[in-house]
Amino acid sequence: MCYNDYGDNMSTNKNNVISFVASQKTQEMMSEELNWCMRDKTPQYAKWQAKDGDTVITLYESGKVVFQGRDADLSSDFWITTEKINSGKVDVKNSGDKKKESKKDKKEYVNPRIYNSSSIGSDEVGTGDYFGPIVVTAAYVSSENIAFLEELGVKDSKKLTDNDILKIVPKFIKEIPYESMILTNEEYNKFYSSDINMNKIKALLHNKVLYKLSNKIKDYEYIIVDQFAESYVYFNYLKESSNVVRNITFFTKGEDKHLSVACASLISRYIFIKEFDKLSKSVGIELPKGASDLVDKAGKNIVDKYGFDKLKEVAKMNFKNTEKIKEVL
Repeated sequence: MCYNDYGDNMSTNKNNVISFVASQKTQEMMSEELNWCMRDKTPQYAKWQAKDGDTVITLYESGKVVFQGRDADLSSDFWITTEKINSGKVDVKNSGDKKKESKKDKKEYVNPRIYNSSSIGSDEVGTGDYFGPIVVTAAYVSSENIAFLEELGVKDSKKLTDNDILKIVPKFIKEIPYESMILTNEEYNKFYSSDINMNKIKALLHNKVLYKLSNKIKDYEYIIVDQFAESYVYFNYLKESSNVVRNITFFTKGEDKHLSVACASLISRYIFIKEFDKLSKSVGIELPKGASDLVDKAGKNIVDKYGFDKLKEVAKMNFKNTEKIKEVL
């Protein structure tokens, strides 16, 4: 179950509602990425409804997707950009604005002082994949290494395929100080509960790698986290933790703001790909990434071959894929 799933007070969050009509490709991507926090019940005419942090996200049969809550701006920003990439246009409606606002031609501001600084950044991968671990990395990029990384193509990390990443990361990984943590799905299933959701798990992992790296590197100017929750929510997740790193700058699209975040993302993905391949070989089945119907079929094959309990070792059991696999057994 997702964070505060059915106990949230929607009346306090209705003041911020953002919506747009999503293309079929974006709908499919959202369905995969948000699979982990979808609600069992949905409103009338809705395909699904998910609760991610303080935002309720609803995809309607018409293709309209609605983000509602205090973090609606943050939660919708990534998907608005994704829709722009997929269809070339997006018409965004924001209840907080009197005028209709389109982000089609809006350029993301990059602060040159921050971009050219020597800083630590962190990012994670694997949170939207039914199979495969969650990998979180903190990386340090000095100002002297920026030109070198740009030349390799790290600046355009969002455009890189898995094959590109497997070629590029070995070219810089020995030059860039980093700390990574791998959370296997067996560990994830032990941690995940009504009190420890996906975002809390991410916050705990980010804090650990940032603490380790910031104690090794002393001459950094900023610590940048690719934002997945408002700062007060992030630190609330860490209220029972020790050694909390607090001097953090949170950015959406953090990989554009500083290459340390882009490097952290690529290193995390590089490790994820390697671990994912190991996992496929261990079960003797070519496992698909994401959380699509192909994933359901692979899950059924694992159960047929090893029994249902095997899923607890290789899959994130709170995803809806688990229920779909049960239905076809």
